[in-house]
Amino acid sequence: MEKIFEVRNLFYQVGETKILKDINLEIEQGKYLTVVGPSGSGKSTFMRILASMISATTGEVLFHGKDIATFEPTKYRQKVSYAFQQPTLFGKTVRDNLAFPFEVRKQEFDESKVIKYLEMVNLNQTYIDKSVNDVSGGEKQRIALLRNLLFQPEVLITDEVTAGLDTENKAIVHKMLNEFNQRGLTILRVTHDETEIANATDKITIKDGVLQNV
Repeated sequence: MEKIFEVRNLFYQVGETKILKDINLEIEQGKYLTVVGPSGSGKSTFMRILASMISATTGEVLFHGKDIATFEPTKYRQKVSYAFQQPTLFGKTVRDNLAFPFEVRKQEFDESKVIKYLEMVNLNQTYIDKSVNDVSGGEKQRIALLRNLLFQPEVLITDEVTAGLDTENKAIVHKMLNEFNQRGLTILRVTHDETEIANATDKITIKDGVLQNV
């Protein structure tokens, strides 16, 4: 299996505080990797470095064998997409959010594709013109994830995206992510959810900024 990420001797430091210490890791394409560890251990920092949202203090991250610093940032973020714990919908309507991925690629809005994706997460076409103020927290998270996935990236990083969701919404999100993983999407998931951790097939642990034995 081809390596999608290679992380070599990675450190991240703020002032005198070392947040990540000598991380070395290879991640294969198509993996569904769960990242666990105590709060404040450096998991989200590591994911943000992989997403090129912040830069390592020293060390390197290779994406398909190329240093991520050499990629044009917008193009890289179309390949490696980051989904936050607190979903943010912008503009006035759901349409504004789901049209955005088409706009940045200078493509026409494809309503039939959007409807198909909404149905994948138990929403229907009436949601397209709903106000962003009229959707629940669970619906917001699903719509935000669809915004990441309408044009399938190579990697999706999810940072506690099911935290605070009820059982039904969690199940819908899990089903969608599993489906995309089966289509070849590499998923890196940060979670504290005990059920998600128990069901994870591939896991790494970061504790006190150190990658434990993998």
